[in-house]
Amino acid sequence: MNKSLVNKILITVGFLFVYRLLAYVPVPGVDTAVIASFFDENQSNALGLFNMFSGNAVERMSIIALGIMPYITASIIMELLAATFPALGQMKKERDGMVKYMQIIRYATIVITIIQAIGISVGLQSLTGPNGNSAIIIDDQNTFILLSAVSMLAGTMLLMWIGEQITQSGIGNGISLIIFAGIVSAIPSAIGQTITMVNTGAMSFLTVIAIFALILSTVAIIIYVELGERRIPITYAKKVMMQNQNKRIMNYIPIKVNLSGVIPVIFASAILMFPMTVMSSSTNPTIMAIADYLNPSSYFFQFLTFLFVVFFAFFYASITFSAKDISENLKKQGGFIPGIRTGKATQEFLNITAGNLTVTGAMYLGLVATIPFMIIQGMGVSFFFGGTAVLIVVQVALDTMRKIEAQLYTNKYETLSAVGL
Repeated sequence: MNKSLVNKILITVGFLFVYRLLAYVPVPGVDTAVIASFFDENQSNALGLFNMFSGNAVERMSIIALGIMPYITASIIMELLAATFPALGQMKKERDGMVKYMQIIRYATIVITIIQAIGISVGLQSLTGPNGNSAIIIDDQNTFILLSAVSMLAGTMLLMWIGEQITQSGIGNGISLIIFAGIVSAIPSAIGQTITMVNTGAMSFLTVIAIFALILSTVAIIIYVELGERRIPITYAKKVMMQNQNKRIMNYIPIKVNLSGVIPVIFASAILMFPMTVMSSSTNPTIMAIADYLNPSSYFFQFLTFLFVVFFAFFYASITFSAKDISENLKKQGGFIPGIRTGKATQEFLNITAGNLTVTGAMYLGLVATIPFMIIQGMGVSFFFGGTAVLIVVQVALDTMRKIEAQLYTNKYETLSAVGL
């Protein structure tokens, strides 16, 4: 294996190790024993969802309890604004403008993190341990709000920096890998809890087998769809083929069934988690009723998850796939799709094809993100684990493997060029 690739892998693993260490650094002024016992009774609701995405950092009330979700929420807002306002969209396409664009996202992340941190801090003041006597907060209330907000802000900004460093110097998308690492780190405790439930008779062995079969089938479906693509054939003019006879020319356009990847699922989770975090501190009956509807164990929450996943699947596919650019590049290279005229006709054909595939991909993402969890909930499983977690883990793993493979091929071609082959 090439030394450059090994260094990138080590950098990625090193930063992820730092991320996991941060999950064990608690916010000042919190009784970690009391909050751990409180979370034991609240694993299947909104707190369980937060805990899953943070890699169990919430149950320890870590400085990274908010995870990377504020950054993702800020990114969603900027993507929607860029699609709405042409000036902002143009800024994103320019090199200098992209620097300003990312800076705005960082500032927005700070604002969102402060709002969520204050919401959690206020909410914790009214919580007690299972016996009702032990308070979670051991400091003065105002002092705790200040300390927790500053601590969580520092933790989230550090996570954002780690994600950017992994993307630039490591392998894969840093933000996705952080979420991936958080979910994977929670698997051993979920397995241990399942074994305990079987030993105590709270869950039958047949239920465990059914859950295992469901997870395996979900993984198989995800891999099958993620590797699926529509290959549109391309024909090049004879002159172009003669000029490039010693070079490999792509003779088809690959269009994936799921053009948007794992982004819609992450975006949908971030959007739904933001109001739940803010409303967790309220004692207003109306807001509490809304919070109950937004509980992850409710069917309404799963319905909203499905809608948001489908929406972001279409939205992100429209950003990542540009039929106009592909059509123009084909025309410049002397290539064309058999039976389709170059230019606008090719662009329309590609748009229709990508649109049909996106419908299938969006429905697949929405169903996989919701159906497995509802089935597992129906089996009486208390911990939060469903299609969303499996979807993120498998897709991020596949994407990282593709990037490692691409890096290997790049190094191979560079070596062949260096020796004159």
